[in-house]
Amino acid sequence: MTNNDFLRRLRYALNIKDNIMVQIFKKGNITVTKEDVLDYLKKDIDEGFKKLTNNDLISFLDGLIIQKRGKREDGTPPPKIKITKNNLNNILLRKLRIALAFKSYDMIRIFKLGGIEISEGELSALFRSEDHKNYKECGDKYIRVFLKGLIEYCRN
Repeated sequence: MTNNDFLRRLRYALNIKDNIMVQIFKKGNITVTKEDVLDYLKKDIDEGFKKLTNNDLISFLDGLIIQKRGKREDGTPPPKIKITKNNLNNILLRKLRIALAFKSYDMIRIFKLGGIEISEGELSALFRSEDHKNYKECGDKYIRVFLKGLIEYCRN
């Protein structure tokens, strides 16, 4: 799943308007225009499509955390995370959980709404550090199912 695809689905699930998306990017320390946001939301075959980088997507989610929960009490910026191809989905899922203030049972319910039964142990493995022996990589399928469940959860 591409970053643009993720952003499109998340925007639909949370019903975020274009001008709010610009504000969220700004809170994540990324300056974009409404036109940039519209270009990010286009399909990759459409004219004017603009590819969303991993760092920009992470910054958007940091902005979403600030939008939904407020700034950190100590005022420090979020810690920089080393992003690899293998851990990006885990980071996205973790940041969504923080932004939306979900507990384990919320996450399990959303996965179930999306069509996958996941245990609490499997869920916690997705949030462990990469060097932990029980770490589990979050594949694109899990992200797709989670976003599908999130759409069901938020829109119905």
